[in-house]
Amino acid sequence: MTTLWTSEEIVVATGGTASGNFTVTGVAFDSREVEDGFLFVAMPGTVHDGHDFVAGAFDKGAAAALVSQPVDGPHVLVDDVPAALEALARAARERLSDDAVVFGVTGSVGKTSTKEALAEALERLAPGRVHRSVKSYNNHTGVPLSLARMPRDTLYAVQEMGMNHAGEIAALTRMVRPHVALVTAIAPAHIENLGSIEAIADAKGEIFEGLEPGGVALVPEATDQRDRLIKAARGKAARILTIGGEEGDAAVLHSAPSAAGGSLVTARLPGRRLTFTVSQRGAHWVQNALTVLSAIGEVGGDVARAALALTEMGGLKGRGERHVVTVEGGELLLIDESYNANPASMEATLKALAEERATRKIAVLGTMKELGAVSAKAHADLAAPVQAAGVSLVIAVGEETAPLADALSLTPVEVVHVKDAEAATTNLLTMMRAGDAILVKASNSMGLGKLVAKVAGGGA
Repeated sequence: MTTLWTSEEIVVATGGTASGNFTVTGVAFDSREVEDGFLFVAMPGTVHDGHDFVAGAFDKGAAAALVSQPVDGPHVLVDDVPAALEALARAARERLSDDAVVFGVTGSVGKTSTKEALAEALERLAPGRVHRSVKSYNNHTGVPLSLARMPRDTLYAVQEMGMNHAGEIAALTRMVRPHVALVTAIAPAHIENLGSIEAIADAKGEIFEGLEPGGVALVPEATDQRDRLIKAARGKAARILTIGGEEGDAAVLHSAPSAAGGSLVTARLPGRRLTFTVSQRGAHWVQNALTVLSAIGEVGGDVARAALALTEMGGLKGRGERHVVTVEGGELLLIDESYNANPASMEATLKALAEERATRKIAVLGTMKELGAVSAKAHADLAAPVQAAGVSLVIAVGEETAPLADALSLTPVEVVHVKDAEAATTNLLTMMRAGDAILVKASNSMGLGKLVAKVAGGGA
């Protein structure tokens, strides 16, 4: 395995004291993710202290630990472990070559999907030299961890950044220092904490504060917050592009369903016109593709070659992964969107469900969290896109989905309102049948990923 960090480099970056000489090949702060040769970062916590898991990390093959108290085994001792991890992250960013390009991604909807698509497309240009944040490691601990894991020979880095409150992305983007910063979309996610859609746009627009000199900002065209985002980018970006809509710098000229089930798109991109295929269904994925290809074009990448990755990209777990499940009498399609949900992403995935060829369409829709005072209306308003998608049956999961159940009770759509994922699973297993297309979508805390695992594992 290639050396990621030496003990001397960790000491220089963090100001700590090493117990001896060693090298590490990876970094983790979750002991369950430790592999042979890793540096285990003993993060403090409100429930568990990482120092309690150091011995277990060594048992799993950790080469060393980053700690704030002496431990048995190779380690670097520091005063403050989270601060040391951030210092290691900044050192990782600093040691990248002048040729390296860093992309920063945020948005209310689609940031993880766009991050993954961008990384896959960049792999076509520089195989093995693309680093991306994993899972949804996009917060004040996840971003430093992702950066600390970045190999020194990385040519393209793609870092997702998220937030719950104002000021969080500003701190993260100054650590990431992107050359290209993009906002996928603005929607009322986290509105409970931020208070208004304008405040959400301002918080997402913080990503431009970390742009490197000569950097590029990408903002969505078809949003009421377009001008607000452009204003946030002015003075920080050397070039600002708008993506989507009819007037965007990147726009769809023609889009039609492809034979494989995605979209065949002809688009006007900055400086070029291109026809390409997106394997994933839905207009939101076409928007993602415009963003990805525009970003690559802005750094001089081969856009046509990068677009080939969009043709072959599979669904992401919890974000569009598709399962064909064998049941009595045939098969059904299960679409896993269980990781995240807000009004915009709900509407987008329901529109994608409308494109599915199925005998019957079922939507298992769980609570959209952090909507505050608008929660009841936001859930009730899903009734219209549910009907537009041709859904026959809705299983509404969670107390907050009662307004949706009430609204659907006045329509021909059959609705079952249940309290939790376990009850939803029980109902779905008894009601599903061959020929169904089933969408599962909710905020991650609703636990509908367990429902997906149960059904995808073969039903009963």
